[in-house]
Amino acid sequence: VQLAESGGGLVQAGDSLNLSCAASGRTLSTYVMVWFRQAPGKEREFVAAIKWSDGITEYADSMSGRFFISRDMNKNAINLAINTLKPEDTAVYYCAARLFFIHDYEYWGQGTQVTVSS
Repeated sequence: VQLAESGGGLVQAGDSLNLSCAASGRTLSTYVMVWFRQAPGKEREFVAAIKWSDGITEYADSMSGRFFISRDMNKNAINLAINTLKPEDTAVYYCAARLFFIHDYEYWGQGTQVTVSS
């Protein structure tokens, strides 16, 4: 599976943003698709996940309420909508894929930079 993120950029605090991750090369029916982020000087952290087959979602506790993950089955992509952006949301956002019965992430995208100015 090849993953390609898009939609990042420089935004102002309070704006909204929609990130996309397009997948190619394999059917995603047995995969969980996940968004991570890594802020400068910090470890990578889990943001949200969606099981491709049934759309069940999961969020990091700190991300619930402003982050919304969804899947677009026509485009074979997942999206991450981020509302009311804060400077602390500045990070590189990555999408990843793992088989739903395995905890290791098999595929990663290159990431897309989100920078939020105050």
